[in-house]
Amino acid sequence: MKVIAIDAMGGENAPKAVVDAVLKVKPELPQTKMILFGDEVKIKELIPADQLDDRLEIVKTTELINDEDEPVKAIRSKKDSSMVVAANYVKEGKADALFSMGNTGALLACGIFIIGRIKGIVRPGLMPTLPAQNSDKGFNIVDVGANAKSKPEYLVQWAQMASFYSEKIRGINKPKVALLNNGAEDDKGDELHQEAYQLLKDSNLNFIGNIEGNEIMTAKADVVVTDGFSGNIALKSVEGMSSVLLHSLKDSLLNNGLMTKLGALMIKNAISDLRHKYDTAVHGGAVLLGVNAPVVKTHGRSDIRPIYYTLKQIDKILDQKLIDDFKQEFSK
Repeated sequence: MKVIAIDAMGGENAPKAVVDAVLKVKPELPQTKMILFGDEVKIKELIPADQLDDRLEIVKTTELINDEDEPVKAIRSKKDSSMVVAANYVKEGKADALFSMGNTGALLACGIFIIGRIKGIVRPGLMPTLPAQNSDKGFNIVDVGANAKSKPEYLVQWAQMASFYSEKIRGINKPKVALLNNGAEDDKGDELHQEAYQLLKDSNLNFIGNIEGNEIMTAKADVVVTDGFSGNIALKSVEGMSSVLLHSLKDSLLNNGLMTKLGALMIKNAISDLRHKYDTAVHGGAVLLGVNAPVVKTHGRSDIRPIYYTLKQIDKILDQKLIDDFKQEFSK
């Protein structure tokens, strides 16, 4: 049976949103056990007694890593925090994957320093799946902030891991890989991007060249690789744009008179499809690529929906044995 270790206390809506998502997804994952780490009293009062069984367990912890905590210091000093205890369960083989929506830096530190890097991986990278205009499957972008500074060889490894993920989890044959840059020509960008371009070009990846920021959501590439600084800015821009677009559309349809509201009813299905396409929640969480087990997070403000989809995403990663593929490929 697969086992997911869940930090139930991280995030603005914890533990209720976490518990609600677990209870919703539990019937859909009959071969998966979920362990909730955190305040036992608070968690237990949210769970019907008949749901606590051999597939849902609570592990009591007494500490919490806050958003303002310094990540590495926090995981060393707060040994009994929900996040650290959950990470140690994965390290010790008591669980197969780690989920949290808590302090991002602390979760990355747990992945790298407690669960550990895969042999052959120089630096793990953080990778979400984002919506795209011409694809229901979206696109992957890596790194989005796990590394403040990057080297060309990091980008190549991130692209390789993201391609594995895109192929096995998203079902894309020979994923198209592009390098986020400030122009399409191969001599564009600073020294980092020029060197990364050549390494990617000489790799066995399906590399299609540079891609500019205005193209990343057109599905021109299945995988966009970038340095952590640029990737974090791109991520926040896409998420912000998606949110603004959907809210602006809703406001326009509801606040422009009776005729507009009647028109909105006539195109209700089309609007629903549009909302679904640009809904970042349905793609699950961001995966820390390059560590010895799946480590996945969602936004700290997540409600039940993104957590539900992320737990299904983690279950699929475990089903497809993605980490085994990484270990086999990069330990050569």
